[in-house]
Amino acid sequence: MSLQTNSMTQSPLVCLRELNKEYGKFTAVDHINLDIKKGEFLTFLGSSGSGKSTTLSMIAGFETPTSGEILLNDASLIHIPSHKRGIGMVFQHYSLFPHMTVRDNIGFPLDIRKVAKDERDQKVDEILKLVQLEAFADRRPSMLSGGQKQRVAIARALVYEPEILLMDEPLGALDKKLREELQDELRLLHKRLGITIVYVTHDQDEAMRLSERIAIFKEGEIVGLGTGKDLYRKPPNAFVASFLGNSNFLKVSVTGSASAMLNKQHIEVENVHEVPIDQKAVLMIRPENLHILTPEQAEKEPLMAGFNQLSGTVNESVFLGESLTCSITIPSGEKVVSKNIATEQPDLAPGSTVFIRWNSKLSSLYSKWEQSDINKNAA
Repeated sequence: MSLQTNSMTQSPLVCLRELNKEYGKFTAVDHINLDIKKGEFLTFLGSSGSGKSTTLSMIAGFETPTSGEILLNDASLIHIPSHKRGIGMVFQHYSLFPHMTVRDNIGFPLDIRKVAKDERDQKVDEILKLVQLEAFADRRPSMLSGGQKQRVAIARALVYEPEILLMDEPLGALDKKLREELQDELRLLHKRLGITIVYVTHDQDEAMRLSERIAIFKEGEIVGLGTGKDLYRKPPNAFVASFLGNSNFLKVSVTGSASAMLNKQHIEVENVHEVPIDQKAVLMIRPENLHILTPEQAEKEPLMAGFNQLSGTVNESVFLGESLTCSITIPSGEKVVSKNIATEQPDLAPGSTVFIRWNSKLSSLYSKWEQSDINKNAA
């Protein structure tokens, strides 16, 4: 297998145009548009039923779109059967042939393509080395661990050098430690091969750990697209803010381009937002961006420009080793959660009064307040 430097270009490898999939009256994928770059690791992230796996299945050719277009290198895939698309596929369930050795399982895609034996054996040997399975080449799947079986499945999908590799929850059946180990291996494998990978998961941490870009799905639509860092730091909407990481959400009224009213108190907000003045909105602050001070600390440390301060009452604080989380009720009756480095956090007894500070630039303002957008992942 030829190795190459992983370099993304501006020209997309795969284009989805107004892609739509309906099952009777149910819309699984709702007219999405997406460009997948050559050589990138793109993850489809979403809860069950969000449309991510259905989209992947349409790219693979296992599902036929109701309408829309799928282009690979500017050529339509709509009428091309799955086995002629040159796309590799790895599932959560390994689907290995139990009567075949590891070597023969990996070589099977080359056998059905009638690759000459010498070339076939060379390619299998190269991919065995790549996934570190040379010592297991003559074993059968029943003699392998779950992680080894998944390596065989990945090797089988890569051996005929597809242009794109699709992976649908491939590590979902593994335990946490092994899953994290294979995530690291996958990331390094992608860097070595430069292959385009589209990966489906419902696991936020897995998406952040693996991906160069993440597409967040909700009810058949892509509601967030970008790097994990960008989506986390500046979520495009309240749903993405709540789905990717933990968040505090506070109801405010916008009073100016960079100001709002929170429970009769004026606060500063980031001035990059689309909320009209005099409209109600939701302010999002990540727990790690809330800094807690005792009254004595607040008195000694003047409030800097661009920062906000609220008083609050401690409900509880939980020591988590490297960090300390604290639940606090503010004067509006709303609860917020902070997360700070344990060594920098004062001991906070339940019922004690504290002050909360945050940098207005590290918060986000959204025009819509919909409870459905603030899911269980919110702090």
